[in-house]
Amino acid sequence: MNLKPYPEYKDSGVAWLGDVPKHWEIHRNGNVFYEVVDINHPDEELLSMMITKGIVKQSSTGRKIRASEDRSAYKRIKIGDIGYNLMNAFFGGIGASKYEGILSPAYAVCRPRFTLEPWYFHYLFRTPIFMSVFNSFSYGIMYERNRLYFERFKVITSPLPPKEEQERIVNFLKYKTSQIARFIKAKKRMIELLKEQKQVIINDAVTGKIVIKDEGGRLKAEKRPDSSFIPHPSSFLQTVPDGWEVRRLRFLASITTGNKDTVDNVKDGVYPFFVRSQTIERINTYTYDGEAVLTAGDGVGVAKVFHYIDGKFDYHQRTYKFADFKYISGKFFFYYMKSNLHKEVLMLSAKSTVDSLRFPMLQNFIFAIPPTEEQSQIVSYIETKTAALDHAIFRTEREIALMQEYRTRLVSDVVTGKIDVRDIEIPDIADIDNTIDESIDEPEGEEELETAEAEE
Repeated sequence: MNLKPYPEYKDSGVAWLGDVPKHWEIHRNGNVFYEVVDINHPDEELLSMMITKGIVKQSSTGRKIRASEDRSAYKRIKIGDIGYNLMNAFFGGIGASKYEGILSPAYAVCRPRFTLEPWYFHYLFRTPIFMSVFNSFSYGIMYERNRLYFERFKVITSPLPPKEEQERIVNFLKYKTSQIARFIKAKKRMIELLKEQKQVIINDAVTGKIVIKDEGGRLKAEKRPDSSFIPHPSSFLQTVPDGWEVRRLRFLASITTGNKDTVDNVKDGVYPFFVRSQTIERINTYTYDGEAVLTAGDGVGVAKVFHYIDGKFDYHQRTYKFADFKYISGKFFFYYMKSNLHKEVLMLSAKSTVDSLRFPMLQNFIFAIPPTEEQSQIVSYIETKTAALDHAIFRTEREIALMQEYRTRLVSDVVTGKIDVRDIEIPDIADIDNTIDESIDEPEGEEELETAEAEE
């Protein structure tokens, strides 16, 4: 596909926007949109917005939307209106509505003054340059968080291509971004499969389902005979390999929590700072120097987030640190916890997710421990076998990141007139109008921008 610039450009008169195609118009948002405050429709469909998708959608995701019982002040929005969250427009909380319904008072509703393609502005207003401008135009009163009120939104300058060209741009972007979304979805599925394969290797090794043998410097795994397992009446270990010792965690390591909070992180700090996510922050202090395993004490990372370190670090007040290992190597402890802790906590909880790890739960967690030499072989086998998988995961994640960067750059270049798509052939897609949802990649852990959060 040959992407090229427009034949002629002109100065937009706006420093951050730069040159635009010669035949495009330049308008302040107030000349294109007017604010609508249509209230007293409490019985209409409650709508919400995805924080990073920006799409105004129906609130039927299975999650409880914490909306006020009195919805008389909620604002009615129509299909094609632009809605944005006053406090999060700069973060992507802005977009075109696909439905009619009502939005929290924490949203502004902008209606076109004339016929246009709203999805052009959906893409335009979510480009990095516009989100940066929205941030600079937001302000707060006293202790109020910064908000982008319509009085400020309306003075921001936007490009305005002819309507037919707006439609052409939108159809091109729907087509291209849906292709990118399918590529990313396939890559994410590949990562899931690689991680599942990695987990099988770890689980089989630390639970003794396989026997590790050293054959001339090469570690080889064989299935352990069923006859070499003996019953054990623990909560999740039904059998353990003969010769392995069973102990509770409190006899294997010390357990402590940190004394720092997430806000204590320092960009480019000297030491690792372990919080309740898989992301390792940085900090300029350390409270421990040595071998340790860490896991999230509460939040979404419970029984999912694990770290191994041997050195200086600091850690969050709701992060558990296991150290001073006895009868077990720190690395084997790490892999065993990573593979088995979730089985234990789910059995002790009536819910499908666990809010927090309690100290007694950890103290009584059961370990099946092989002899020291076998622990070492198991750790070496795991690290050897998973190294290639880790590299494949890293490479695939990098491909996804590059494709997401390409998508952002492509959208920005097209909606601001850096690329001319008027003569580009687009395949006839029967359901092109339905591709907008899948064309915007949804990050893990993304949540709806709930009304109560918006009104704080």
